[in-house]
Amino acid sequence: MNLLPKSSKDFGSVDYWEKFFQQRGKKAFEWYGTYLELCGVLHKYIKPREKVLVIGCGNSELSEQLYDVGYQDIVNIDISEVVIKQMKERNASRRPQMSFLKMDMTQMEFPDASFQVVLDKGTLDAVLTDEEEKTLQQVDRMLAEVGRVLQVGGRYLCISLAQAHVLKKAVGHFSREGWMVRVHQVANSQDQVLEAELRFPLPVFAFIMTKFRPIPGSALQIFELCAQEQGKPVRLESAERLAEAVRERQQYAWLCSQLSRKAGLGSLSLDLCSGDTGEPRYTLHVVDSPNVKPSRDNHFAIFIIPQGRETEWLFGMEDGRKQLALSAGFRRLITVALHRGQQYDGMDSIQAELSARVMELAPAGMPAQQQVPFLSVGGDIGVRTVQHQDRSPLSGDYVVEDVQGDDKRYFRRLIFLSNRNVVQSEARLLKDVSHRAQKKRKKDRKKQRPADTPEDLPAAPGQSIDKSYLCCEHHKAMVAGLALLKNPELLLETPLALLVVGLGGGSLPLFVHDHFPKSCIDAVEIDPSMLEVATQWFGFSQSNRMKVHIADGLDYITNLAGGAARPHYDVVMFDVDSKDPTLGMSCPPPAFVDQPFLQKVKSILNPEGVFILNLVCRDLGLKDSVLGGLKAVFPLLYVRRIEGEVNEILFCQLHPEQTRATPELLEMAQVLEQTLRKPGRGWDDTYVLSDMLKTVKIV
Repeated sequence: MNLLPKSSKDFGSVDYWEKFFQQRGKKAFEWYGTYLELCGVLHKYIKPREKVLVIGCGNSELSEQLYDVGYQDIVNIDISEVVIKQMKERNASRRPQMSFLKMDMTQMEFPDASFQVVLDKGTLDAVLTDEEEKTLQQVDRMLAEVGRVLQVGGRYLCISLAQAHVLKKAVGHFSREGWMVRVHQVANSQDQVLEAELRFPLPVFAFIMTKFRPIPGSALQIFELCAQEQGKPVRLESAERLAEAVRERQQYAWLCSQLSRKAGLGSLSLDLCSGDTGEPRYTLHVVDSPNVKPSRDNHFAIFIIPQGRETEWLFGMEDGRKQLALSAGFRRLITVALHRGQQYDGMDSIQAELSARVMELAPAGMPAQQQVPFLSVGGDIGVRTVQHQDRSPLSGDYVVEDVQGDDKRYFRRLIFLSNRNVVQSEARLLKDVSHRAQKKRKKDRKKQRPADTPEDLPAAPGQSIDKSYLCCEHHKAMVAGLALLKNPELLLETPLALLVVGLGGGSLPLFVHDHFPKSCIDAVEIDPSMLEVATQWFGFSQSNRMKVHIADGLDYITNLAGGAARPHYDVVMFDVDSKDPTLGMSCPPPAFVDQPFLQKVKSILNPEGVFILNLVCRDLGLKDSVLGGLKAVFPLLYVRRIEGEVNEILFCQLHPEQTRATPELLEMAQVLEQTLRKPGRGWDDTYVLSDMLKTVKIV
């Protein structure tokens, strides 16, 4: 027996519904869920003593079950005479106070303000099948009648799938009337719409439209969203933002449905937001490992990434997360990154908060009641303390934060929030700062104070930075490139002129300045805010050997190349990021590797000098083009790939006869390193220059 209409327009036809209920018989038909699935939201918004009108009641058992639990002042209407007769016969003796009337909801016969609640389960969705003028006029009449028969303070409670056109119409109509608009997500399980076997992944929502007394001249509009897992609604600024929030929940439900049916959907990520603020609280990445052999206990696990470590390759890159999942040995691993600016009370609290939500992402075939392990590094959620937050007109919002590394040392980072998973600059704090922070953290644990608070770390100024340590692997490789210069063993005794484009936190030019006493450095930075950050928070300072020029690097080099007294640098370094996220190359901006500009770089470089470039390019075709352009200007080109990162360091020289085989490069690096490791120079023992050049390849 096929009960589906030939066209969606039939949902608004009296004849269709007469035939539907004749064929259906007395078997109850439930749109969008049963009483048990909906009772939570119904009891929240309907009081037992209130007078309730159910429009488009059909032969649903909803009214009957509400009646049986104490809601006995209920009137039901429907356009189908067949179903009204069925419902009267079914309830005459058992529910004598409940009435069933054949009535058109667009022309109701009740007096004004007759009801405190109008309940609609799927009726608006059935009528509003399209956005043709005739359909919209019919819906306007329906909603106007709903408003007429409701008392001030009364509520229109509409159970709906909240399709975009339905939500737009309902929210638009009632907000213009000055009513309060709330959308409440109802169902967490798969919802039924026609038959139990016809299930689909769209969540069910309740529209709660509360009638306010009209206030002449008032433009006040109230929009709220109440998700199923939160206790109180969130106020939203506009109807458009409300529609966006509903769409996000629909997309999440669809994703959960897909993940529950099959594995291997590719790389998937989503944000879970705070119920109080709507701000992202957790970022989840779903990683499937189809090659892991299934067993009873390896279906599913959750990995909590310690705060501050989400930028590491193992956690922040897709390949790293795949390796983590394989190492963990689970068919599906979900990594969870904790957002800065959110409060977390420890692993147990996070597990309690996430348990229900992540179970919606479980793989198909996982046994019922299966315990899902929560994993982490050392069972800790880590430490992150924001020391400074501001906005730059050029770089946008940024933060300076201190985080604890896996060796219990503390590190300071500069993060641009437009690309929050990339560390722009990083420096290690001195041991005494890390030691004091650890002692304070242990003391606070005894007081049961949450770890992620501004008091965890001392408000450490720039002088707390360990200037002998380079955190960034690409900076280490760039410094190792100085071994390509002639007579590297003499670099501490002879003048060394460097141009560094891109200051960031200042770690790179500061390291060269402190370890090469004869060096003179010009650093160019386009954003004056970054000079303030470097000076205040990263221990950077200018001197008679190191000057910062606030300028566009392109303009600065163009002016130098065209000047009468053209300087000649022994080393030119580019470590500058692109502000355009749509490009396939995030470092440097494409204009910095255009051939005409590279000719200008060549003109300010000593014949035996070296041009060192930090390249971050995911577009293989674009990268080949960049390498080709560099080779056309600098015939000798070495490439050093940074393991576990996208970065590649390019070492460019002018004369092919300067070419050195890898053994010779390593020997030169060792000579330079031995010079730098002299007693009293504060050299970091973990930094081995020759290691930085072992994998260098000539292009």
